[in-house]
Amino acid sequence: MMLNCSQSLPHRHSFPSSTPRLSTSPFCLSLSFASSPSLSSSSASKLRLSSCSFHDASINLNPKPKHKGLKVICSKGEPLKVMISGPPGSGKGTQCEMIVKKFGLVHVSTGDLLRAEVAAGSDIGNRAKEYMSSGRLVPDEIVTAMVKARLARKDAKENGWLLDGYPRSFAQAQSLEEMKIRPDVYIVLDVPDEILVDRGVGRRLDPVTGKIYHITNFPPENDEIRDRLVTRPDDTEEKVKSRLKIYKKNAEAILPIYRDILKKVDGNHLKEVVFKDVETLLLHVKENEETEKLVVGSDNYLVRPTSSKESWRGIPTRLNNIPHSREIREYFYNDVLQATTRAINDGKTRLKVEINIPELNPEMDVYRIGTLMELVRTVALSFADDGKHVKVCVQGSMGQGALAGMPLQLAGSRKILEFMDWGEYGAKDTFIKIGSIGAKEVDEEDDMYILVAPQNAVGNCIIDDLKAMTDAAGTRPVVLVNPRLKDVPGSSGIMQTMGREKRLEYAASFEICYVFRLLYYAGTQYPIMGALRMSHPYAYELFKRIDESPGKEKYVPLASFPERPTGEEINDAFEGRDR
Repeated sequence: MMLNCSQSLPHRHSFPSSTPRLSTSPFCLSLSFASSPSLSSSSASKLRLSSCSFHDASINLNPKPKHKGLKVICSKGEPLKVMISGPPGSGKGTQCEMIVKKFGLVHVSTGDLLRAEVAAGSDIGNRAKEYMSSGRLVPDEIVTAMVKARLARKDAKENGWLLDGYPRSFAQAQSLEEMKIRPDVYIVLDVPDEILVDRGVGRRLDPVTGKIYHITNFPPENDEIRDRLVTRPDDTEEKVKSRLKIYKKNAEAILPIYRDILKKVDGNHLKEVVFKDVETLLLHVKENEETEKLVVGSDNYLVRPTSSKESWRGIPTRLNNIPHSREIREYFYNDVLQATTRAINDGKTRLKVEINIPELNPEMDVYRIGTLMELVRTVALSFADDGKHVKVCVQGSMGQGALAGMPLQLAGSRKILEFMDWGEYGAKDTFIKIGSIGAKEVDEEDDMYILVAPQNAVGNCIIDDLKAMTDAAGTRPVVLVNPRLKDVPGSSGIMQTMGREKRLEYAASFEICYVFRLLYYAGTQYPIMGALRMSHPYAYELFKRIDESPGKEKYVPLASFPERPTGEEINDAFEGRDR
């Protein structure tokens, strides 16, 4: 009682690189998926993992497609509300100036507020002055009241606001929450400690002009200025490290309140480079605020990704109807995204996704390459939204001379990724870059890598390049989407035996974070009998498809497995035998 997996031969194809829309009929691509071991079946009633073919349909590469038959609810946009935080020396003040200039936000700094209120002689300013004159800290309730009053002014309500370096404690953050003051995004400038210490210790003050220099990064214009520069009393290494320690303690305290909207930006670059990342991030937040969409499908399940297992609405129906609706595709894109996000948040760094809905089944003679590209784009954009630099990689040509080439199933995929619409806020080439597989593709600024269907080809093996890349990536996450890393015959027609055991061991080192496979009777592609699904960190779940009435169906849970079930275990569950 075993599972039998069929595999179709790849077809020749052509790809017109200049067109933004692709039709699947002129070519048949098959990006291979990690498949179960090929097993025999002794009964026609046994199940196998397979998929159905589909009819000709065009693929729209725009990430904002029209949802036919879906209900879209839009909320009116509001001005940007931003909090920004960063340790001393992170360049936060400079970034605030650039943000205000670009977006026209009202800059709100508690230090400026205190000085302004004291100078104005207001009631709250006089109360604050009593504490400041005696060298005591101004109580949270006074500072928070000033912040609330400033954000309530007309200019802040109309233009939006940038709250600089506040709140600094959990109590302050909690007070803002109680007052319903919450930003759209909480930006944290991330700079290594050793760089921050160097920036602080190397800082010099010109007592004549008040201008700040740095002995290495921003030296004075001439010797005359250099000779009169002084070191400020609080720029010693001991005090710089002390301020950094206090900042980290405060930042950790408020993290639980803003974790869901926190976006880290690498601040260890030139100010223009850092601001490019900040600008891209804020443009995306602004875009979402202006046209936030909640898509409700015809089956009343949400297309928007959710974060918990309890919110999962079950397997969508009519999966043998090809082409799939936009609603069904986005359902699976988000299902994969949730599992991948949970796995990475759990500290997993070597991950594998296996999904073979009919439009993504490599064992058929046709499939929609655009569906796979859209899946990759959804995952990449989501992590880019969190401020991560993502590199999407497709393997290039392998071998040399007459043996040079690449798997037919991957031909043209790099061009599709390059021509795809990656959104209006410029994620591509800033937070997302396209590359190939190999150690030379690993850059210091990369935070994670998504590899599109890496696979071996006859006479060539991708695993050496893949291993070199993962070694260079270190602890940064690497996600393989539908890999095929089993050994294939060499150019001589025999299996590649040199180092085969180590290659297979390396291929098995990637943890599966998502699996979805449809189940059919052996030798058939219709009807669907059930499905196998696993979404990290949960168990493998086996579902049976049931016809309720003409044109209606549903999937019901049949069994769960702590590990990936064998074909025999799946057959036993369908036939009601005890395991």
